[in-house]
Amino acid sequence: MTSALVPEQGKLRLKLPATSANLGPGFDAAAVALDFYLEIEAEPSAVFSIDAAGRDAARCSQLEDNLILAIYKRQLVQNDRAVLPLAIRMQNGIPLGMGCGSSAAGRLAAILLANHFGQLGWDSDRILEEASLLEGHPDNAAACWLGGFVTAACIGRSVHVARVAPPAEWRAIVVLPPAPLDTSKARAILPVSYSRADTVANVQSAALLGLAFAQGRADLLKIAMRDRIHQPYREAICPMLPRLLPLTGTNGILGAALSGAGPSVLVIVESEAGVPAASSAIRGALNGLPDPELRISRLETAGANATF
Repeated sequence: MTSALVPEQGKLRLKLPATSANLGPGFDAAAVALDFYLEIEAEPSAVFSIDAAGRDAARCSQLEDNLILAIYKRQLVQNDRAVLPLAIRMQNGIPLGMGCGSSAAGRLAAILLANHFGQLGWDSDRILEEASLLEGHPDNAAACWLGGFVTAACIGRSVHVARVAPPAEWRAIVVLPPAPLDTSKARAILPVSYSRADTVANVQSAALLGLAFAQGRADLLKIAMRDRIHQPYREAICPMLPRLLPLTGTNGILGAALSGAGPSVLVIVESEAGVPAASSAIRGALNGLPDPELRISRLETAGANATF
């Protein structure tokens, strides 16, 4: 990754991958990067402007209530820097509100813009810490920043991350329903406490999850992606999930889980060759629900990229 830490105020280009977090039991702790992106080109200007294309372009181009601009401005003010207006060109490939890490990519983009144009001099650890603090959890931010499969934990402000390159042959099918879901709604539906049995089951699955990705253990993934902490409660507002979970172990499907807080579902397939059969099985299982979009993706090993 080309460093985004050099203090200069020329044009900045960013490419930030989508991410899928939780992966079943890794609630607020595990995520993987995917190969569709938020791409931004920014340079100083007399006034703020955004020329957006791609997914949700109309929303991305709004100057008011814009996540990236709001965080960019706030970071500069909080660090006693002048707010430098930017002309931004954006190509967005990450659907908003679908559990694909759009907020993590947007927050990281804002921090990188502030670091560059405000000449903050933050290093990689500080950038990830700030993004995780804004997100409220480190999983999406770490996967977006570093790429690959990550597990992460916050101790105070510090973020501690373990990262591995996921198996090159595995593919992801992100099953996107027509309508987004507010993450706050998906979090509000969860209970405040859990039984010992549910907690132990998730610890066991999460322990296997990291090894399954690190060692390419397809045989472990079916067990490793089981969850009893958040998915059973979110099925009511994510109706694709209960239909897709039973496909695990069939048609080349190694595992399935909500993508982040939903409503999208992440399906891991054993190889590129298995994608057609898996896609057909997914569409069959969802018969009667509104037609989803199936986004085929590699598991991205590269993290956020910044060039001048």
